[in-house]
Amino acid sequence: MLSKKSSQLPSAEKPVDTIDTLVGQKALLKGDLEFSGGLRVDGKVMGSISATEENSSTLVLSELGEIEGNVSVPHVVVNGVIKGNIKSSGRVELQSKAQVTGDVHYKAVEMELGATVNGNLVCDPGTPSGTLKPVPAGMPDSEKFQQNK
Repeated sequence: MLSKKSSQLPSAEKPVDTIDTLVGQKALLKGDLEFSGGLRVDGKVMGSISATEENSSTLVLSELGEIEGNVSVPHVVVNGVIKGNIKSSGRVELQSKAQVTGDVHYKAVEMELGATVNGNLVCDPGTPSGTLKPVPAGMPDSEKFQQNK
């Protein structure tokens, strides 16, 4: 008898479904932000965002939100503006109003009609979440990828 294989992610890789931290619509945060659990950004963050929990943390960027900096989070849902690179060890969901200017490194990606990415989409199926290195302006795309490996 054949058993049915579950299509769900293993519990260690399952995204959190609660919001523990909120950056409100009228907030402007300058500086890097580290979080665990769930983070929702409705305001503006000028700095990098990273998760301290390697497998389950989730970032939700609403259509009102904007991030100017790199994002290194296992699970990312974008419906706003990101000016920086995204590195995800899990899933990246780009909703219809998402605007990303930078490279997107992902294990799984979903992109809705209307979302835009001005950069590279790079599948990293075995790469854990980590910090992206800054990339000098004018560097060829092939060298950018090699620098962030």
